[in-house]
Amino acid sequence: MTTMTVTEYDTIAAISTPPGEGAISIVRLSGEDAIAIAQRVFKGKDLTAVATHTINYGHIIDPKTNIEIDEVMISVMRAPKTFTREDVIEINCHGGIVATNKILQLLLSNGARLAEPGEFTKRAFLHGRIDLTQAESVMDLIRAKTDRSMKVALNQLDGNLSHLIRNLRQDILDVLAQVEVNIDYPEYDDVETMTTKLLKEKAQEVKARIQQLLKTAQQGKVLREGLATAIVGRPNVGKSSLLNHLLHEDKAIVTEIAGTTRDVIEEYVNVRGVPLKLVDTAGIRETTDKVEAIGVERSRKAIDQADLVMLVLNSSEALTTEDQKLIAATQDKKRIVILNKTDLARKLDETELQKYVSQDEILATSVLKNSGMDELEEKIAILFFGGIENSQTTVMVTNARHIGLLNQAEDSLDAVLSGISAGMPVDLVQIDMTNAWELLGEITGDSYQDELLTQLFSQFCLGK
Repeated sequence: MTTMTVTEYDTIAAISTPPGEGAISIVRLSGEDAIAIAQRVFKGKDLTAVATHTINYGHIIDPKTNIEIDEVMISVMRAPKTFTREDVIEINCHGGIVATNKILQLLLSNGARLAEPGEFTKRAFLHGRIDLTQAESVMDLIRAKTDRSMKVALNQLDGNLSHLIRNLRQDILDVLAQVEVNIDYPEYDDVETMTTKLLKEKAQEVKARIQQLLKTAQQGKVLREGLATAIVGRPNVGKSSLLNHLLHEDKAIVTEIAGTTRDVIEEYVNVRGVPLKLVDTAGIRETTDKVEAIGVERSRKAIDQADLVMLVLNSSEALTTEDQKLIAATQDKKRIVILNKTDLARKLDETELQKYVSQDEILATSVLKNSGMDELEEKIAILFFGGIENSQTTVMVTNARHIGLLNQAEDSLDAVLSGISAGMPVDLVQIDMTNAWELLGEITGDSYQDELLTQLFSQFCLGK
């Protein structure tokens, strides 16, 4: 594991709250000089003498002019019982851009360095306070869009995924050690057979456990990034009304005039714990209107990029050629076919419709009368979490980097099994087994490259 450079031991500072007006802003310091630097700009108790984990009232002053900047409360937390395992100062000042920035500039001019994005969390990792999966879950927690995604992030922050991965690595390490013993100190004539059998059994066992983890990957990725959901259909079938209902606000214009929506409208909404990135598209039909035609083309692109398509049909009208084209265009997508306007006389022949779509995909609704909407939300939840029991507490893989490494580790274990079947020597099979162990180590950060850390933590907010 790479050690920290000298510059990573200096004292860093950043504003940890969002910019703008608010009741309180927090400016954070971390490093061996954090307390001394804060003391230089603080008028109140001697921060170098106060007990750790205390909060102290006073004022921030400019030491050069002795001008008072703000009335503050300063938290003093001494290493190692802090997030970064360094001395940490948190200055709680009045919210506002001017005062907060003034305090930060004072800290920087008195010996601190402006922190890089995610540098506080990076130091927590480098000092062994958290591992990489926990570090990444910090950002997942910040970006969580639903209660369910928040609980999955907390699950990872508690180290549950790390614990599982480390158990897998330990099992691989144990078998590799046993293989070495068998090779170096053979006590039986059939040591090659015994060793091969040992490797095969362990490779099969670890592969099965990795596959079990990967089963959660699709749902986990949805929780982390949101589910791209396109609402599509002909003009005036109720797409915008459906969007407004799911958002609980009148975001899209709803009229009886066909073609009102000329562009795509994107909004996030929480549906039974599933974060949907809803895209209300322009009604898809042949049109000579240039502006509407652009909207129709964007709608087609939205279908291509969608994880889920809600295809809205008007149940009060017979199935049209344009409906059939939309059914064909979405047939390879995860899809819910919504028969809307059921409060009107039914004219759509469901028997004919079932020639093109399965009964399981069809759901009847009346957005106007709020009929069938609970069933729609339940159908969305079942589509993505029906196969995961107790998905709020189950260890789930939510991170694309983790998913990629687990897939690579599975490939290495496949190579172990293929090598054994082909009668390859044990020392060559060992190489693939060791590679699986190293790949799993990249998930937790037990093995990593400096470039990986730079890339990961650059995605964090400043001050985190």
